[in-house]
Amino acid sequence: MCHIYNTIGSLTFLKTYLDEAGIHDLRSVKALTEFQDQYRFYTQNILQKHEVSIKEEQAKLILEIKSLKEDLIHQSQNLDNNYSSKVNQLREDLHQLSFVIPKNSLHNLKNKLNQWSIKIKITKLEKDQENLIHKITYDLNLKIERNQQRLDFISAHYQEAVKQSADYELKEAKRINDVIDEVKPYIYGAIGEQKVVKTLETLSDDYYLINDFTVKFSKALYNSKEDDYIKSIQIDHILVGPPGIFLIETKNWSERSLENLSLRSPVDQIKRTNYALFMLLHHEASEFRLNLNHHWGDRRIYIKNLLVLIQHKPNVEFQYVKVLKLDELLGYIGYAKATYSAPEVKKIADTLLRINNNLVHGLQ
Repeated sequence: MCHIYNTIGSLTFLKTYLDEAGIHDLRSVKALTEFQDQYRFYTQNILQKHEVSIKEEQAKLILEIKSLKEDLIHQSQNLDNNYSSKVNQLREDLHQLSFVIPKNSLHNLKNKLNQWSIKIKITKLEKDQENLIHKITYDLNLKIERNQQRLDFISAHYQEAVKQSADYELKEAKRINDVIDEVKPYIYGAIGEQKVVKTLETLSDDYYLINDFTVKFSKALYNSKEDDYIKSIQIDHILVGPPGIFLIETKNWSERSLENLSLRSPVDQIKRTNYALFMLLHHEASEFRLNLNHHWGDRRIYIKNLLVLIQHKPNVEFQYVKVLKLDELLGYIGYAKATYSAPEVKKIADTLLRINNNLVHGLQ
């Protein structure tokens, strides 16, 4: 089986974009497409879930209101009983003191003070009783009133209650759906790139596949033939094997997209990458220069340019770039002449892996 390195570029971009958007559950192209395919069903499930939730809340409110009313009666009765018991005892004590015959003036004064103290206690109990009853009845009545208002609202406006309950989840689902819409081109791109990887992984272990090959130049590389300054290159796949290097750019474009003049030309992208890679592997000033020795001299490394289209293929040919449908890819690679030995193929692949994601200095 073919040696494979790196995650495909479109998928890497998708994961980063989704993370920045706070979407962490949908981690694959399949999950993203399934979410959109089932979006209407998903929102219906949200509403159904909240319909059940509101029904349960309604039943719970009825029970809570009943329980609160019973609690109000029970606590009021307990307070009355407790108050009556204490007041009756104090009044009994007061009554007993009224029958006491004072022995002297001091004894008489003490008796009157005791009676006065008991009367104060009775007055305080009455005040405390009123405050306690007010607090308990106020708090319980407030809870009963709030629950009753909520119950009345649900009963009169059931669908609105469901909508309000489901509002956050529905908005979040719509937000996720909108984000997926924004990255649709990258989803299609990832699907196409995954299909190419799936196809190429069936090659023998004589081949090495590097996905999302990227290089940046600290100083722009000038291509005098195209009058082009190259600051960076990126290609979907680089396949290294006995025939040499295959630069593969994948496009999962519709027929309409092929006619869109605003889309960047993948042919130009591949040609720029080819030039930059050729310079990196052959230029005397390059730290990545490869010397594949032959008794006649240094050998050139063949770089072949491929544009693989998943859906539709234009009825045109391009200079320096071969355009293929996915089902033509393995056949094209298979017919290519084997030129490099297994150690040489590995040496090329190892060099490209060192170059990948590097900031290249110099090279003029």
